[in-house]
Amino acid sequence: MQLRKNKIFTLDKYINKALYNRKSGYYMKFNPFGKNGDYITSPNISVLFSEMIAIWIILFWKKLKSPIKFNLVELGAGNGEMIFQILKTFEKFPLIKKSCNINILEKSAYLKKIQKKKLKNYNINWLNDLSYLSNLPSIFIANEFFDALPIKQFVKKKNKWYEKNIKYSKSHKPKFLDKLINIKKFEKKIGFKISHKQKFIEYSPLSIEYLKFISKIIKHKSGGLLMIDYGYTDEKMKNTLKSISKHKLSNVLENFGKSDISYDINFKLIEKIVTKLGLKVSGITSQKKFLQDLGILERAEIISKNLPFSEKANIYYRVKKLIDENAMGKLFKVMFISKKNIKFKMGFKN
Repeated sequence: MQLRKNKIFTLDKYINKALYNRKSGYYMKFNPFGKNGDYITSPNISVLFSEMIAIWIILFWKKLKSPIKFNLVELGAGNGEMIFQILKTFEKFPLIKKSCNINILEKSAYLKKIQKKKLKNYNINWLNDLSYLSNLPSIFIANEFFDALPIKQFVKKKNKWYEKNIKYSKSHKPKFLDKLINIKKFEKKIGFKISHKQKFIEYSPLSIEYLKFISKIIKHKSGGLLMIDYGYTDEKMKNTLKSISKHKLSNVLENFGKSDISYDINFKLIEKIVTKLGLKVSGITSQKKFLQDLGILERAEIISKNLPFSEKANIYYRVKKLIDENAMGKLFKVMFISKKNIKFKMGFKN
């Protein structure tokens, strides 16, 4: 897709075109996962990651008094590896297997084909929109979903707020352009004072829309949202916009449609949003603490007990990558969102 000369786009519209344009969008034509892609996600590092998520789902389902039917919804399933391993784990637990309606929300037709091939032996509903979800208690799982949604950015200069735009000139070289906005009018539109005690704003409008819809389902039918993503818990927002190509950082304004664009989730902002929507954050922790609390090290010990040293070393090498504070253990955060009356701390005890 060619972006027109002398055209100005808000940052979120630019990202949406770069990632999700039907013909040329990054997620619409590439499989970004694995060594041959641009990055590797936790489910593709070790099957133990998905096993721990499966155990968490089973325990939470029991906390909900084991509903006879419920929706399990993965938001953005990537190459399908996580839900595949979750379903393999469910094979050992017939009651939840029988009760579970599996749903995948997936925007990319390209990734959907990969998922359908991998999951051909399972009965799964693919959703283009959460409004098609059946009217049941629902458990939502989002692993590196929210960071892939388009974002807006605003900067405060001399007590005035400006929105970040991208301008295309006749030379075809795009550049950032800050445009003056009325922040009070904008805040009235989105329904909360996002600029409070901030000098920089970075957030995803689409994230708020998803959270609004999910909160309605959780409040009326019960359930929860388990959110796993890289991010931070500071009150102050900061500029974390990045582009990744072949496992390395690249220029956001270059390689249009050929590289991933993402950002770090501000979990404090998410907490404020869901609280305003009438839900509560039942827990927020690091990926390291979450996985350790669920018993990933004990599980690694069990499955590696009688294996040759090389295979045992490989299992622990992969687990270390997931929980090491210098790798994914600290960078990735885990958040659990539920109704106010739910008391469930599995994975969030520390």
